[in-house]
Amino acid sequence: MNITKEQIDELNAVVKVAITKDDYQDKVETILKDYRKQANIPGFRKGQVPLGLIKKQYGKAVLVDEVNKLLQDNLNKYLTEEKLDVLGNPLPKQQDDFDWDREEFDFEFELGLAPSFEVSLKTKKPITHYKIVADKKMIDEQVERIQKQYGKLVSKTEVGQHDELTGTFKNEAAEIDNKSTLELDKIDSKKALKGLMGKKVGDLISLNTKGLLKEDYLLASALGVPAEKAKDLKIDVDFIIEEINEREPAELNQELFDKLFGADTVKSEKELKERIKLDSEKQFEQQSEQKLLNDITEYFIENTKFELPSGFLTRWIQMTGEEPLTSEQATEEYEKSEKGLRYQLIEGKIIRDNNIEIQFEELKEYAKGFIKSQMAQFGQLDPQEEELDNIAARVLGNQDEVKRLSEQLMSQKLLNLYKEKLNLKTKEVTYENFVKEVYG
Repeated sequence: MNITKEQIDELNAVVKVAITKDDYQDKVETILKDYRKQANIPGFRKGQVPLGLIKKQYGKAVLVDEVNKLLQDNLNKYLTEEKLDVLGNPLPKQQDDFDWDREEFDFEFELGLAPSFEVSLKTKKPITHYKIVADKKMIDEQVERIQKQYGKLVSKTEVGQHDELTGTFKNEAAEIDNKSTLELDKIDSKKALKGLMGKKVGDLISLNTKGLLKEDYLLASALGVPAEKAKDLKIDVDFIIEEINEREPAELNQELFDKLFGADTVKSEKELKERIKLDSEKQFEQQSEQKLLNDITEYFIENTKFELPSGFLTRWIQMTGEEPLTSEQATEEYEKSEKGLRYQLIEGKIIRDNNIEIQFEELKEYAKGFIKSQMAQFGQLDPQEEELDNIAARVLGNQDEVKRLSEQLMSQKLLNLYKEKLNLKTKEVTYENFVKEVYG
């Protein structure tokens, strides 16, 4: 077998593979002899079928199979030994006059080669790193929500401004008949609020759904209809009041603090607010870092210039997809995926240049940390190390989980590198302003 490479340009090459009879003959003969031993053909005893008949019946199929195996194995070996950094997979060139009846075969494969480029971690213009802080307004609102959540319901005889009403929404034509609880603080319609004031258990009031509640999802839940139906619903519904309750807020005392955080962890309202601030900002950190990573990714894509073998990659997409694609469809798919491919190459270059690796023990500890945080959400705040080791071992026995956790850990390592090396500008914002600035 002879394998040679013809360099077309910096990004494209053709590999030629010449296979002779000596490369495959022994293997083909051995397989056909094994077939002969097992063949059951009418008129012949098992194992006594003439080899010529076996060759006539199975020879070409065995030949094709063995030649393809030789091609696959030796082509992959060649690419590895020659250290060729290819994009996609080698594409076989079409040969209209190919003949399997010959004894020698020539194959050609197109290669798309990864470009050579450098990545600079010295950014000219600083990239904004948002630090989201929990302001007094947010903390006070969270305290109020906690008091409301852990407060008690006090039954009332008539509707007041901040009450909760349990009742049934009805509209026969729209097939609405749903019992739910309506919080007056969630009502957006001033007309509806005014109409409800002073009503008593058993009273019926007609409410228009347009602009009734502050969010569409609240209306869907209240009426018991799908969200898409609630979105543009403009009908009158009858609401029959069955209960009127006022939610008396819970006292900010040690009993509540212990219920929220465990015994004696928080001992005052001041400490409660400090804890809320700390926990909130820790949650915001994930959003902030994802935004930073997205911005850095965009920066590298825009500022790291190199060419790609676009023609090869378009043909590769066209020929290797699950469904056959036209050249126009393949071009469209390539254009959609080009940015992602560019960043994969850039990220790979950064990882190699900075010798970033993931050791198994690191991955194991990362998995344990992830498991520990998951357990904490279900109230298991202090799991035993042996228990964490056992769960981590099961998780890391799943290759999909290993891939997912490895990608997350690598992203964290890259983010740490970017924080150390890139020109970042920290900007403190409230969560409300972060949402406005980032998402518009």
